[in-house]
Order: sequence, then C-alpha cells, then structure tokens
Amino acid sequence: MPAASANSKSEPSPSPAPDPTGKSPAARAGRDRPGRAAPRLTAQERRNAAERAERRAATLKRLEKSSGKLATAAISRMDDQLGWYRRMPPEHRSWIGLVAQAGIAAFTEWYRHPDAAQAISTDVFGTAPRELTRAITLRQTVELIRTTIEVMEEAIEEVAAPGDEADMRESVLVYAREIAFATAQVYAQAAEARGAWDARLEALVVNSLLSGDADEGVLSRAAALGWGQPSQVRVVMGSAPDGDSELVVEAIRRAARYAKLNVLTGVLGKRLVVVVGGEKEPVHAARALIGQFAPGPVVVGPTVPDLLSATRSAAAAAAGLRACAAWPDAPRPVLADDLLPERALAGDQAARRQLVEEIYTPLDEAGSALLETLSVYLEQASSLEGAARMLFVHPNTVRYRLRRVTDVTGYAPSDVRSAFTLRIALALGRLDAVGEPG
Repeated sequence: MPAASANSKSEPSPSPAPDPTGKSPAARAGRDRPGRAAPRLTAQERRNAAERAERRAATLKRLEKSSGKLATAAISRMDDQLGWYRRMPPEHRSWIGLVAQAGIAAFTEWYRHPDAAQAISTDVFGTAPRELTRAITLRQTVELIRTTIEVMEEAIEEVAAPGDEADMRESVLVYAREIAFATAQVYAQAAEARGAWDARLEALVVNSLLSGDADEGVLSRAAALGWGQPSQVRVVMGSAPDGDSELVVEAIRRAARYAKLNVLTGVLGKRLVVVVGGEKEPVHAARALIGQFAPGPVVVGPTVPDLLSATRSAAAAAAGLRACAAWPDAPRPVLADDLLPERALAGDQAARRQLVEEIYTPLDEAGSALLETLSVYLEQASSLEGAARMLFVHPNTVRYRLRRVTDVTGYAPSDVRSAFTLRIALALGRLDAVGEPG
C-alpha cells in the first residue's frame, strides 16, 4: 500500500490542453458555461469601443441636422432625372416628397437603434395614402428609392464624423436592403387587397348579368376590371371544378390570355360562368377555356353585341345547362340554340318563342304546302315515297318542298336532330295557334 501510494504521488498529473484562443481555463470555463459573465475587455478594447460610440453619436447629430437638406437634394434629383415624376400632379409629387423625407428620418432612427425591431414599411410608407400605390408603379417606386439612397451615399463623406465613414456606408447598404423588402411587402399587400377587391367586383358583374339586373353601373364596374368593348359577347357556363374558386378563376384568366380573349368570370355556387368577348367563333372560343370546367356539359349562350345584352346570352346558357340532361349525347361544348327543343320541353318560355318565331311562323307565312309537307314527311318516318303517297304528289315535289323548308328555317328535315327540332317547333306553333282554351 505505501508503495502504491508512493508511485501514485510520483506520477505527474496531466496538464490541461492549451486553449487555442490563448485564454485561461477559468476564462474558457466562463465562456463555455451558460450564465457566466462574458470575459472582460482589455483597456485598449474599451478605449476603441468608446471612440466608436463617440463617432457614432457625432454622426447621428450630423445626420439629424442634415436630414432636411438630404430630402431636398433627393427631391431635386428626382425632378432632374425622373420624367414620370415631373409629369405627376402636384398632389402626388408632395406625397412622394413626404415619403422621401420619411425614409431619411426612418434611417436616422434606425441608425440610432440598429438592433431594435422596427417596422420600416410603416415608418416610410405610412405617411402616404393608400391611393399612392395605384398612382405610381413598383418600378417607379424602386427608382424613387434608388435616387434617395444615391443621395445619401454621396453625402456620407460630409455627414459622417471623421473615421466613421465606413460604418455609415455599411449602415446605408443594410438600410437599403430593408427598404427594398419593405417596398416589396407594401406592394404585395396592395396587390393582394386589389386582387381580392377585383375578384368580388368581377363576381358582382357576372352575377348581375346572370340575374338579368345589368345596367350602366355594370359597364363602369367592368371597365374598372379592364373589360374593353368587344363587338361580340357570349356567356359560357358549366360546372365548377372542386377546389379553391380563386385558383379556378385564375386558370380561366390564363387560358383567356393565351387565346387572346377578353373575359369576366366567377364561380357562382356550383356553376362556373365565363363572359367571353372577342371575334372568335363561339364554339372555338369556348374550347379554349373548356379545360378549366368540371366534367359535364358546357353550354355556350348566343352571341350578342355588347355586355348589357349578355343577360340574354346568360339566360339561354343557364336554361341550356338545366335542359342538357335530356340530350346526353350533346357535344361539349354545345350551343344553347342547339338545345332549343330540350329547353322548350323544360319550360323555357324564351326557347318556345324562338322555335315558333324562327321555324313555325316563317313556314306558315311561306304557304301551307310547306307546313303540310313537313308534317306528313315527319309522320311518315322521313320517307319521301310515303309522304308523296299521302300528299298525292311526285316524290320530287316532296324533295323540292323539303329543300324550301331548309332554306326558310335553316334546319334540314332529313337530319335526325333537325327533324326533332322541327317536330317540336310544329307542335308549339300549333298550340300557339289554338290559343288558351275558353
């Protein structure tokens, strides 16, 4: 035991590894352990810190005195270099001047407390009304900020205290970055608010057309949304896809821009309604947008000359969408006028009147022979010979009269779909001719 004790005493204890920073173990322990005080500064470091604080305080005083001069210089340079600024009305120019002054004042406060959390966007842009974001574009705002920052950078040698030039230049660069982010935030918020407002306004216009309440106010609202004055307008209607309606509306707008179409659109309940303006043929225009609709029928209302008349196109498209279930093999998209018989059977009074006025009445005015021949031909299962026997005429006479029916109405009796439309039109015309009982 004594020997072991002697041996253990004779072995030297391992010395601590040297700290690469050159600090003592006690100082290193204070650095590594939380809650311990930071190592004390040397006398030279304290003197340097005091000198930096004095220079910064002197620079801050100079900056406060020069803020008005800097703002005036920035506005003067804008007037010299920015043509859009010179062309602006005095009211907007005064607001921009206030923004420049607020920007320099905000930099002064930021330079005073660089580590404090500050809402720079509120300090700088809070002085201007919200309408200013509509008066000047984002590109113009960037030019405004760049001009002001350039003026501040050029004044560093004059404003900064001797020896503090580099620190102030670095501060200006950091502040410029913060202002850039603040500008992006302001315009992003304005764009989001404007987009939400435009979406509500657009839905209001579309709903007014669909409900038949269109007036001059609808024209002014549509003009605010960028609607031009196309000479051809029609309404396309179908089922809205599942998901966010805003994404659906944006998809319609993208498709319309690609197809060079003017559109107003909205998701109303389960229906997606698109008011289309442009010179393209109606079905071709609808096909450019059809990929954004949910599966199911898509109906194209008749072409009308202006937006106020689009109420008629919207009513026809809505009636066609309701009646489309009666024609399961209808093309997609399908014209509302091609659904006239189904619409009439579903109780659409406008479709009933159109069938009578465009088919039955012209045939009646063209002579009884055409109405009689068409009726017999349809009753004889579209047989020329059968109709000729019933009418006691030559089949060529029947053939000639049927060509006259096509010329008068635009519907060929030999076509199955046209024959169905003609049959419904004849039935409705006869009912109208009889009138109400009693």
